[in-house]
Amino acid sequence: MEFGFTSGDEVFRVEVRGWLDAHIDARQDRRSWERTLGSAGWIGLGWAEGGYGNRTASLTQQVAWAEEYARSSAPPRSGHIGENLLAPTLLAHGTDEQKARFLPPIAAGAELWCQGYSEPGAGSDLAGVRTKAELDPDGRTYRVTGQKIWTSLAHEADWCFVLARTEPGSRRHHGLSFLLVPMDQPGRIEVRPIRQMTGTSEFNEVFFDGARARVEHVVGGEGEGWRVAMSLLGFERGVSTLAQQIGFAQELGRVLRTAVETGAADDPVVRDLLVRQWAELRTMRWNALRTLGSSGDAGAPSVAKLLWAGWHQRLGELAVRVRGVEGGVGPVDWSPSAPYELDAAQHLFLFSRADTIYGGSDQVQRTIIAERVLGLPREPKGAA
Repeated sequence: MEFGFTSGDEVFRVEVRGWLDAHIDARQDRRSWERTLGSAGWIGLGWAEGGYGNRTASLTQQVAWAEEYARSSAPPRSGHIGENLLAPTLLAHGTDEQKARFLPPIAAGAELWCQGYSEPGAGSDLAGVRTKAELDPDGRTYRVTGQKIWTSLAHEADWCFVLARTEPGSRRHHGLSFLLVPMDQPGRIEVRPIRQMTGTSEFNEVFFDGARARVEHVVGGEGEGWRVAMSLLGFERGVSTLAQQIGFAQELGRVLRTAVETGAADDPVVRDLLVRQWAELRTMRWNALRTLGSSGDAGAPSVAKLLWAGWHQRLGELAVRVRGVEGGVGPVDWSPSAPYELDAAQHLFLFSRADTIYGGSDQVQRTIIAERVLGLPREPKGAA
């Protein structure tokens, strides 16, 4: 597919920019902002054909929306996991009843979701999940027991899609199911924030102690969890990748301005690094545009993840380098009660250390490319 923006797309882009300028309100909390987006038809672009979403929008218009949102001063999205991960998965694998129940509330910004994939000891190696879901004797509900970790927005979410083992004694990717679990189950679900070295707590641990999930809320059928989960990970690297690159460009611009202000840009080595970062970001954009409309390219999501993760880490290193001595200054008092504040460059450096791990580590991405694209022998696994 030759990907390009038409004159109609640019008209749409201007409409998006105007709406955002008129409606962004710093006083609005993130949940009410999701409802504002939903009521204006900006969630679920492109779902309207099935009767589940809001506006009808082409793929290029969806990209334009994502890019303009990233350029604006709008708050971070609380609903992106439901909109960009679960919704496409339901459209591909869900029953008509599941689509009718869950897609309209996502499009309205009324229900927020989190992702129950990673576990202690089963992060990059997702097939090692141990969370189990046992069918009740009445055959109507599952009891979910186990622990998930690094769960973004679990403290805000109404629902969690959980990869769990429904076949006792199963190993690896066999016997897994993809369940939709309500989070409002006091005494059965506990959410604990994880404080990171940045001082923030974007992620959580989630403990399930007999949490209930209805049988009709298993997506793709019992035992088909691995297939559904892998399909979802493919959606993770779609249109949102281009919006992510807008954020990267803004960060690069700040690093460049700092380099000029501090005089670091006078160093030819630093200038070379800045130019490389700019050139690689442009390459990532064109690669994302080239692959966005393609199908059947099993390695494209893994290539994209490898490219941006390493790029972003190098940007974090460059961000503190151009600051000079001030880039490494941290808090004087390291006691737990002391205030812990980082500037933007320090936060970028620390947070980006995880880029090559979360969302599938670099090692996992290289293995996928080797096995599924290059046809190399599969890496030995434990007994299946």
